Amino acid sequence: MSDGEAGDTVVRRERFAGGPAREFLSSMGFDARLFAADLAVDRAHVVMLAEQEIVSEDDASAILGALDDVEDAGFDALPDGEDVHEAIETAVIERVGPEGGRMHTARSRNDEVAACLRYEYRAALLDAIETVVEAREALCDVAEAERETVMPGYTHLQPAQPTTVAHWALSYEAALARDTERLLDAFARTNRSPLGAAAFAGTPFDVDRERTAELLGFDAVLSNSMDAVSSRDFLVEGSAAFAGLATTLSGLAEDVVVFANKGLVELDDDYSSTSSIMPQKKNPDTLELVRATAGEATGALQGLLTTLKGLPRAYNRDLQSATTYAWTATDAVTEAVEVAAGAVATADWPEDALADAAGEGFSTATGVADTLAMAGLPFRTAHEIVAKAGTDDIAAIDDAAKSVTGESLADLCEPSAIEAALDPAESVAMRDSFGGPAPVAVAGALERANAGVDADIETVESHRDALAAAEDELAAEVASYE
Repeated sequence: MSDGEAGDTVVRRERFAGGPAREFLSSMGFDARLFAADLAVDRAHVVMLAEQEIVSEDDASAILGALDDVEDAGFDALPDGEDVHEAIETAVIERVGPEGGRMHTARSRNDEVAACLRYEYRAALLDAIETVVEAREALCDVAEAERETVMPGYTHLQPAQPTTVAHWALSYEAALARDTERLLDAFARTNRSPLGAAAFAGTPFDVDRERTAELLGFDAVLSNSMDAVSSRDFLVEGSAAFAGLATTLSGLAEDVVVFANKGLVELDDDYSSTSSIMPQKKNPDTLELVRATAGEATGALQGLLTTLKGLPRAYNRDLQSATTYAWTATDAVTEAVEVAAGAVATADWPEDALADAAGEGFSTATGVADTLAMAGLPFRTAHEIVAKAGTDDIAAIDDAAKSVTGESLADLCEPSAIEAALDPAESVAMRDSFGGPAPVAVAGALERANAGVDADIETVESHRDALAAAEDELAAEVASYE
């Protein structure tokens, strides 16, 4: 670009720089989080331009030096602009002169913005994944400590069958493990480079898109330039994963709120509050807010999808608004994971209260029916006997057996087996099938859960190492132009 061309561009941009709609167009109010990403994208692009001899090494050196100055000055020192991308470019030109405009050769704000978004969003995904894995570790610790702590299990919020705190905790660890998988999948499709697609139709310059992808730590290059700048499905995928994660957390939070109401769990004071007027109250407020996060996340996903619905190819300014929904889901849910995990990890599980509640409502009824079925009765007949008895009183069960089968309970089954089945702890112990609540089954589940946690930690560390290596390579290349 000649000095004249650069000047013409500045004049043309200034023509559109005023008017009452400028503030409406601006995204500077929430662009601070893209500041570091844009600097990285600018540096990688300039290094590539120099390597491809599209710009001179002298110009590249001057631009890269100016970018260092911009970084040192910080986001708040940027000149006014429509967005952080334009503001950084303006700041570079102010320092270097018209030659600073060469940094924008062979690209558009369209591919620049898309690259910055993917660069920053992948980091947010990794932070969230790490937080979820830490929550799973906390749940595993609870399960290990409460492996034999019997508690009531509910269906329809009615006493159903005895289980254990460990079994309950691992049920949420398993759900969070799948949430982790979905976030990792979202990371994989986010970590692809759109840089070099320009406005949408590519560029006549001999750019090396694979090189900028390498310098920025992207795993691949998006193959279609129109798709590269216009697609935000990576935000949809990530936001959907966050909405699903928030739904998992909402269920966990609801359980803990109900348990607290029944005196089956004691939350740490750090995760509770009291009333401004009723001093006896201890409220599970943090879990209630975790529960509400599902509304934020699903609302953000709906807003994102609605904004993207029906957008024509290629770039449309609607995409600027779409991004804010993704950040809303990301920030709210990641924080909620941390709070929910902390609340469960620091809670006290009162064994006596849990054991008493575990036997309420004839919750061992299924165990009695199973015991009769294992002794040879058809399960439906056994079910009828227990239903007819309607109580854990052995005499009543015996009367029901005589009424249904014509035989006494002793004729059908060892009385000691029925007595054991009526005990909540024994009822749990007999349920030793794969995935069940018996301590022996929980031991296997804990081993699998911990192995899954370790594998996901290793995956996150691998991704972080790859990104750090790319960052080091980019820094070394930039330093070579000093």
